[in-house]
Amino acid sequence: AEAGDLERRVSSMNEQIRQLENAVAAQVQSRMAAEEAVKSLSTQLSEAERRAGDTSRVPLVFNTDGSNEGLTDPDTGLFNHDYFLVALDSRISAARRHLRPVAVALLDIVEGREGDERPPADARMIADALRETLRESDTATRLNDGRFAVVLEDTPENGAIWTMERVRRRLAEDNGDLTLWAGVACYPAHAFDVGALIERADAALVSAKEWHQDRIEVATAE
Repeated sequence: AEAGDLERRVSSMNEQIRQLENAVAAQVQSRMAAEEAVKSLSTQLSEAERRAGDTSRVPLVFNTDGSNEGLTDPDTGLFNHDYFLVALDSRISAARRHLRPVAVALLDIVEGREGDERPPADARMIADALRETLRESDTATRLNDGRFAVVLEDTPENGAIWTMERVRRRLAEDNGDLTLWAGVACYPAHAFDVGALIERADAALVSAKEWHQDRIEVATAE
């Protein structure tokens, strides 16, 4: 009986040892993954600063005279799609260094309050509303597909929602027959890099457009 009891104890101890070994292995793998993530983020930071300098220090600038055509949308004077990607990359890099949030919002604005086929709202009117609403530290852009994207520096989720609401109210002053849909995603709450952050914001915008009326939708972290 004593031998059987001892054998059970030894077996139990062996099982505990295996569990500890598995836990240690999992911690080692997690640490290795974290180190790889840090290396990847460092590479992104270096690439962003190489391409655009530290654009986190560049204030919001709108082109109205047709200059800098490589960086601006010709119809609105806002920065274009390429600048949006570089600016967002640099903003995230700066936020990572200073432990601050960054928000990105994608906007789709159309004429009319009902119906499935509604034409896009006047792009220049939207650009003017963004100019008047955003801070100098923020960046407003027009994407290749005609939608608008906004990068909000040092802005958490609640601040981004309120900014989009201010944009909506400003547009309503000029045209009360518009519908605004917006998808908001924030670093680091919803994603840690440019691609993932845009994907989260785009998914939130898709969800917002499931509603016929104005809607500001916030991304969810995976």
